[in-house]
Amino acid sequence: MNSLPAPPPGQRAARVRAIVCVTGSAGLFALAAAAVKALQGAVPLSELVFFRNLLPLPVLLAMAQATAPGGLRGALRTRHPRRHLERLLGGLLGMYGSFLGYALLPLATVTALNFTMPLFLVALSVLVMGERVAWTRVAVVLAGFGGVLLMLQPGGGGPLHLGAVAAVLLGAFGWACAMVSIRRMGQAGESGITIVLWFAIGAALVAGAAAVPGWIWPTPWQWGMLAVVGLVSVVAQLLMTAAYRAADTTLVAPFEYSAILWTTALGVVLWEEIPDGWDLAGFLVLVGAGLALWRSDVAEAR
Repeated sequence: MNSLPAPPPGQRAARVRAIVCVTGSAGLFALAAAAVKALQGAVPLSELVFFRNLLPLPVLLAMAQATAPGGLRGALRTRHPRRHLERLLGGLLGMYGSFLGYALLPLATVTALNFTMPLFLVALSVLVMGERVAWTRVAVVLAGFGGVLLMLQPGGGGPLHLGAVAAVLLGAFGWACAMVSIRRMGQAGESGITIVLWFAIGAALVAGAAAVPGWIWPTPWQWGMLAVVGLVSVVAQLLMTAAYRAADTTLVAPFEYSAILWTTALGVVLWEEIPDGWDLAGFLVLVGAGLALWRSDVAEAR
């Protein structure tokens, strides 16, 4: 049997860089999540979302000025204000849901629940974008939500646990809505920096206005945690972008699931959050469903 030819050294190096970038990005996102959890609700939710989007804004503005055609003014120019509004609402819902979950649930549980986003995206692709989906993909989506039911720990958890899980799932639905809007803007030729920049500005304005009634001034330690949330997330986003630029999605996407390993490790070390049997079973089903959808996308693209 003839083996496939080895990729050129330059391509191999690019693939290694992509894998390192995406796993590093997942680790940094896990660190940002741990910083949110460390605040333990001491900073109001809207204020947390405000700083999450405000602190990275100078970096994004500098990037837009340096890289976008026409500089910052060119990056802010858009013909799709409605799509940006849809992306803003979905992204805010996702951020609020995730941050609330991090305060109330184990880190790894929230990370796994956030991986229901591709499942919601399949449903929205049918309902909103009119795409046809094979019955096998429908079965995978149903199996993925079966993994969520396993993580609900039948017979336990209580109303607070169920409410927190519902908030995270609602957030994952919000992220899926945001992804539909991003896909539509990308198909219409909107640049990535324009999409990211308008979301950061809009989210900071909306969350800032919502934070005013219950505003508190953070302590020095809380400022440090807020800085980790905002600035580490920017580096994570840049690494994720670099990964997808350096290699095909088919190589990079599966390594995003390393986030569950990172958050599990942080949860065990910092808060002694040891997943039980129901959690582990749910993790496996959700990851399996996500990878099955990914393989299906790869097969359809060929």
